[in-house]
Amino acid sequence: MFKKILVANRGEIALRIQRACREMGIKAVMVYSEADRDAKYVKLADEAVCIGPAASPLSYLNMPAIISAAEVTDAEAIHPGYGFLSENADFAERVEQSGFQFIGPTAESIRIMGDKVSAKQAMIKAGVPCVPGSDGELPDDPAQIKRIAKAVGYPVIIKAAGGGGGRGMRVVHTEAALVNAVQMTKAEAGAAFGNPAVYMEKFLQNPRHVEIQVLADKHKNAVYLGERDCSMQRRHQKVIEEAPAPGIPRRLVEKVGERCVAACKKINYRGAGTFEFLYENGEFYFIEMNTRVQVEHPVTEMITGVDIVRTQIMVAAGEKLPFTQREVNNQMRGHAIECRINAEDPYSFMPSPGRVSMWHMPGGPGVRVDSHVYNNYFVPPNYDSMIGKLITYGDTREQAMARMRTALSEVVVEGIKTNVPLHQDLMVDAKFAEGGTNIHYLEHWLEQRKKR
Repeated sequence: MFKKILVANRGEIALRIQRACREMGIKAVMVYSEADRDAKYVKLADEAVCIGPAASPLSYLNMPAIISAAEVTDAEAIHPGYGFLSENADFAERVEQSGFQFIGPTAESIRIMGDKVSAKQAMIKAGVPCVPGSDGELPDDPAQIKRIAKAVGYPVIIKAAGGGGGRGMRVVHTEAALVNAVQMTKAEAGAAFGNPAVYMEKFLQNPRHVEIQVLADKHKNAVYLGERDCSMQRRHQKVIEEAPAPGIPRRLVEKVGERCVAACKKINYRGAGTFEFLYENGEFYFIEMNTRVQVEHPVTEMITGVDIVRTQIMVAAGEKLPFTQREVNNQMRGHAIECRINAEDPYSFMPSPGRVSMWHMPGGPGVRVDSHVYNNYFVPPNYDSMIGKLITYGDTREQAMARMRTALSEVVVEGIKTNVPLHQDLMVDAKFAEGGTNIHYLEHWLEQRKKR
């Protein structure tokens, strides 16, 4: 096992990895920017190294500074957290060339999955169900593009091969708008991602966003940890997640989960990863794979009993997965919900950085809070607005929701705005209580609220 790990991330992520290291008897070196000097994980750190000013490109995304910090502190491995560096193949490569273990997949796996076209082709080969569309990059010939769109059926969505985070995509409803949309998306993709390649998929009208969490070791073992529903989102930014996904038959989840495991083995995947699907009319459609642990991993931890971050560190050190698929399936129980607590206006989503004058988080049975914030903490304006995650667990979905309503009523945050009122509204929303709302629900809900 590693004796010392450098954690190359910030916020509640950095604290989460630090806690896992403590539990495992591993020293954690925390790197931080000048803006995060007073962060909880820095104050609690075994060792901490300031790697640059507030701006991310000069600190948290500064690869030479991170690798230098690992060298001077004699770290053996680098954990990229679950920010941008965790999906940067060049970073993974540079880490390992510098003699450190990268806690994540190989650079090759990241490259395959980072390019949406090659990812889709790898999934088709592994038998993972995909959204109907072009088998690869769209050609330049307008007549061919039109033929592909006709075969797929309108509406279609044009996506950048190197895109992510909801950027680099355009929905097309008619043939007349098609060629122009493809050219515009190509130009945007080239400018934003340095890769002008685009592909086409059928645009699903009423889908849910469902994810399958996987873990794989270096010994060809892989498991999936059930599924989670992340449909409550706005502009591709998730707001609430839950596990398991309400109303989806187990046999369908098991079928797609086994396919994901087969895909991991086929591409020699290692570490934690997330297969993202759209689910509509009883069918799963693969959209992309994230080669990292995701923000919403706690809901999966709560229903499976698996510590994903600890396991991720273990497999990076060369250990075998400590459980089989059967054991995971047998110990899955209950329901978990996660509300992302952001420093922002609850309805306009305008960021609200500043000094937190009062911070009180809830407790009680089945309540978990992952946050790096404390009384008098200053939320910097330089990064995303997420300041914590509130997770509740219950034997049933109803119990988890009841606990979440109680927990949200106990939250006290003063000095800045947070989105807690939005979460309170959604927890008493009749449609959400039913379960199974689609990815467009929150957008429509917010529009309706404006009209009231």
